[in-house]
Amino acid sequence: MTAKVGRETAGRRGKGVTTVFDLPLDEESLRELAAKLKQRCGTGGTVKDRRIEIQGDQRERIVAELEKLGFKVKRVGG
Repeated sequence: MTAKVGRETAGRRGKGVTTVFDLPLDEESLRELAAKLKQRCGTGGTVKDRRIEIQGDQRERIVAELEKLGFKVKRVGG
């Protein structure tokens, strides 16, 4: 299972969010994973269009957590 992790600022007035996408999970599992990631990062977030959005630049923490859960992770973007 491969997940892609990136950072986006478009449409957010310069405030960045970390996005996790291309996860082969159903909607309920995505919401459960998002809750774990939000708790691990200590920030807010949401699930939109099968993408998990976590507030702030949390790429390192999210990559570490996803790898611990058994996902292969690919970083995308800058």
